[in-house]
Amino acid sequence: MKKTVDETKKYPLLPLRDVIVFPHMVIPLFVGREKSINALDEAMKNDRFILLVTQKDAAVSEPEQNDIYEIGTLCEVLQMLKLPNGTIKVLVEGISRAYIENFSDTKDSFYAQIKLIDKNVDKPDNFEELKSGLLEIFEKYLTISNKIPKEALTTVKNIEEISHFTDVIASHISMRLDLKQILIETGDPYERVKLLKDFISGEIEILDIEKKIHGKVRKQMEKTQKDYYLNEQIKIIRKELGSDDGLDEIEELTKSIEDNKLSKEAKTKAVKEIKRLEKMPPMSAESSVVRNYIEWLRDIPWNFKTKDNRDIDFAESVLNKDHYGLEEAKERVLEFIAVRHLSKKVKGPIICFVGPPGVGKTSLGRSVARALGRKFVRISLGGVRDEAEIRGHRRTYVGSMPGKIIQAMKKAGTVNPVILLDEIDKMSTDFRGDPSSALLEVLDPEQNNTFVDHFIEIPYDLSEVLFITTANVQHNIPVPLQDRMEIIEITSYTEFEKLNIANQYLIPKQIKENGISNGNILFSDSILFYIIRHYTRESGVRNLERTIGKICRKTACEVVKSGENHVVELTKEKIHSFLGPIKFKYGETEKTSEIGLANGLAWTAVGGDVMQIEASLIKGKGSLMLTGKLGEVMQESAQAAFTYVKSNIDIFNIDENITKEYDVHLHVPEGAIPKDGPSAGITMAVVIASLLSKIPVKYDVAMTGEITLRGKVLPIGGLKEKILAAHRAKIKHIIIPDDNVKDLEKIPDNIKSEISVHPVTKMNEVLFLSLEKPEVLFKNSDNTDKFNDHISTGKQTVDTDKITENI
Repeated sequence: MKKTVDETKKYPLLPLRDVIVFPHMVIPLFVGREKSINALDEAMKNDRFILLVTQKDAAVSEPEQNDIYEIGTLCEVLQMLKLPNGTIKVLVEGISRAYIENFSDTKDSFYAQIKLIDKNVDKPDNFEELKSGLLEIFEKYLTISNKIPKEALTTVKNIEEISHFTDVIASHISMRLDLKQILIETGDPYERVKLLKDFISGEIEILDIEKKIHGKVRKQMEKTQKDYYLNEQIKIIRKELGSDDGLDEIEELTKSIEDNKLSKEAKTKAVKEIKRLEKMPPMSAESSVVRNYIEWLRDIPWNFKTKDNRDIDFAESVLNKDHYGLEEAKERVLEFIAVRHLSKKVKGPIICFVGPPGVGKTSLGRSVARALGRKFVRISLGGVRDEAEIRGHRRTYVGSMPGKIIQAMKKAGTVNPVILLDEIDKMSTDFRGDPSSALLEVLDPEQNNTFVDHFIEIPYDLSEVLFITTANVQHNIPVPLQDRMEIIEITSYTEFEKLNIANQYLIPKQIKENGISNGNILFSDSILFYIIRHYTRESGVRNLERTIGKICRKTACEVVKSGENHVVELTKEKIHSFLGPIKFKYGETEKTSEIGLANGLAWTAVGGDVMQIEASLIKGKGSLMLTGKLGEVMQESAQAAFTYVKSNIDIFNIDENITKEYDVHLHVPEGAIPKDGPSAGITMAVVIASLLSKIPVKYDVAMTGEITLRGKVLPIGGLKEKILAAHRAKIKHIIIPDDNVKDLEKIPDNIKSEISVHPVTKMNEVLFLSLEKPEVLFKNSDNTDKFNDHISTGKQTVDTDKITENI
């Protein structure tokens, strides 16, 4: 029997969280709040009616009137069961929509006086059309959704009453709570039909999207499961065949890639190559290439760096301990450390040490690394003629590998090592490319942060690297490469510097290496000077170290034969027995002034040298003949000197017939050694003028300078090495171009105190300084008086200290 609702009566109210109950809907609920349980008890005592209203915010545990909607559903309690945990399970059926007209909150529960809002309206003319339209869209929803049983469609079709029809459909649709509340608050059933169609259409669109996503996810999961299944089968098959090492290796590579901190690009590339490797037979040639590539990616440092030592005092002590002199190079390293101390981000400088062999360029690079606390790697570029040596080979080639730069980074194990590019002036070019051009990117701080090796194929950052290059000759380095480097010249050592280096470094090192003690051998300074002068001729100390090593080995033999307390006191006779007869004659030049013979000064890759130039007259037609394996520049310089003398024959006391009837044969010993350069120009002019005028050239004068056709003296290079060579040969007077006076700063004071340097600007000055009787050469006595006022003939002494002060 259907119960009637008394709208004048107050019914118990139960707030719901996250659920809405529609009329004609039977639903179980679990009730746990005290007021809600009391409301249920009150309903069961009376007519079992209870008003269910949804909360606006489910998080509110003790709601008040403002926390619930004004419209809910009046329901009948069908069943109630108390559970052991104190909650109540209740089965309710929706009766009708109800509006709260009067709300009361007692201590025990909520009550509400209600007004039913469901409307009984006449069927419109298009009722069947509305119903069939809603049924059609509901059927489409059922087809997509798997949460509603198919029987629900049959149930809905059999409902004739429109309000009942809409509420049953609404109760089956999964939609947002606020949309369901709109349906509860809509009393007109035909209006609800329109709303339902719109709401269900929106839900269908959402379900379509979800279905597509679920389909893609399912396919991916199926593929993953399939791959896993097949891989497991392959593992078992390989294990049965005894060839499962490849899989273990792949797992090991994958783990090592994950553990190492690779760059984003490197990690992506490595993972891609590992996937390729998994699909290849382990014994195939391609798999070994891919495996090698992955190992290179793994082993190259991408982020790890050593901490720089910024203690400038420690760095200075290390540099001074390892090397004697080389002040300019040491100062540059200390400047770098100081800037690094003040600024965290400093681009690695590109430093180039230029100097003759054996002066300590390579070992200085190693000391720089030790002073900074960085790793050190040396790359020899001597004889490199293939661009791939720098940039690496592409992986398409058999036996391909990265270039020397990436190999050095792997060897260092850090992103900020000191890399020494040794003998950068010895590179060459052929059909395989130009390695010096490849170095342009490496040695450019603006570009080397994205250096790409052909083998690695992804950008690598070299900006943290401190590059140091070494060279013997600067002009052999391509100009664009020079432009990227900071050139620091390391000049030849003087005898006194060699003496100090031998005492402080070479002798202790060779004594230790050859197993003898300091008491077994006694080196005196005089003996060391004797060895330096007669058994070595070099700019550096490499041959000196070998010679000292040989003496120590000879001493070791005597110590073994005579006992550990045996002492070898080195004398000249002992040196002869150890090293044989002297190899070089020290300080020997001509002791008399001769016609057609002058001392020139030359620069060589191993330091300076005194070069005697001689000339003779032979019957001929007044031409110039050159011998001595002279280079093109030196031949042109000789021709300019010859032309200068002949063009000034009206000024000089030279018989004009000699220049027409005789040829001049100019020879530069030693004939087997190639010679080139313009710096012997004034020497050849003096030799030719001496030969044609028959005036001897002073034996104790040496000279260097380029000559022009008008008799101007132009500056030259390598002045320090040339002056040291002259000093070594005991030459007291040295003629240099006036523009080279500034270079005298580099000459040690003890050398300058023992020589006289004569700066000149014109060839006339050279002739007056170098010839025994220069006044005889000139026809006009006014010229002689003019130069005598400026030069004390044969006695000219220039105060080199004063010159230095005026620079």
